[in-house]
Amino acid sequence: MTGRRGLGAFRKAIRYAAFMTEPAPNSLISRRFRSFLPVIVDVETGGLNPQTDALLEIAAVIIRMDWQGHLLPVGTLAHHIQPFPGARLDPASMAINGIDPDHPFRFAVPEAEALNAIFREIRREMRDTGCSRAVLVGHNAFFDMAFLNAAVERNRIKRSPFHPFSSFDTATLAGLAYGQTVLAKALKAAGIPWNEHEAHSAIYDAERTAELFCQIVNRWQDLGGWAMEDDLVRD
Repeated sequence: MTGRRGLGAFRKAIRYAAFMTEPAPNSLISRRFRSFLPVIVDVETGGLNPQTDALLEIAAVIIRMDWQGHLLPVGTLAHHIQPFPGARLDPASMAINGIDPDHPFRFAVPEAEALNAIFREIRREMRDTGCSRAVLVGHNAFFDMAFLNAAVERNRIKRSPFHPFSSFDTATLAGLAYGQTVLAKALKAAGIPWNEHEAHSAIYDAERTAELFCQIVNRWQDLGGWAMEDDLVRD
């Protein structure tokens, strides 16, 4: 984040991470999730009210499924975002996330530019996997969805790839799988590293949430949770 992590974090947050080439996009993930493409999203904001408070960072992690039915993250899309005109910046929230909205190396873009760029890549992945909609995956997903939907409406974006109200909540899934609902504790229970100094960065939180979601789904798959049809599996 801008207040704590320096220029390297800014550069990371405005670039598109290179996507892995394997596994290649395939339709298995569409069949697994009823034609939905799970996309892990995290936002950093200037408060708790999606209608009045600024959206400051957004990160989205694309995941793919291999031919054994296992999920893995393949790339991250992210932007720093300029507060919309009249947006509120709550001092308590800003103290937690450490963002300096006016930092000269923040390289923030308007909401519409950030969302349209991310949505374009998500729609490409949907097309390549045969999915009809994206479904937001988040830790306490209602929060991220509320800010995303508010920004979509505020900017009159007509082609959001995300389902407007369906989501997968990793707080609920982690409570079931590990008995923990706080992200840091759930990751620890899952054996996934967590760095408090990197927390409250949209990229970092989204990527750790993606690891958690994939691990829970994969663990369920290994226990025989989703019966893959024989004709969907490559020899």
